[in-house]
This record gives sequence, C-alpha cells and structure tokens, in this order.
Amino acid sequence: MVPQILRRKQLETRLGLSRSSIYQMMADGKFPYPIKLGSRAVGWKSTDVEKWLQDLQGDLNDNS
Repeated sequence: MVPQILRRKQLETRLGLSRSSIYQMMADGKFPYPIKLGSRAVGWKSTDVEKWLQDLQGDLNDNS
C-alpha cells in the first residue's frame, strides 16, 4: 500500500502548526523530514506523520 503524501499546507491544517514550527521541529530532530516530489516540491508520508503523532501521544502519557 502506497502511503498518502501530505503537502505542507495540508500538514499545517491537519496538525494546527505553522510552517516555521514544522521546520524548526525538523531542524531539532523532532519531526520527520519530507520526501522530494520534484525540483521544487516536497511532501510528508502520512505514515511518518501518524507515527510522529503516536510517539507524541506516548510521550505525553509518560509525563502524566
């Protein structure tokens, strides 16, 4: 099964995060990197984003 690709605007809407927040978390090693779709286009695999969300939920539960 091929994962769905989320473009940046879709990712921002889905997560409620700004572009700068997403790129800062990537720079900090806390968010998955996108894949290159073309010379000027990138996207995130939905499976990578879902795993990140699950890991984030797990971290929140561990800190409770």
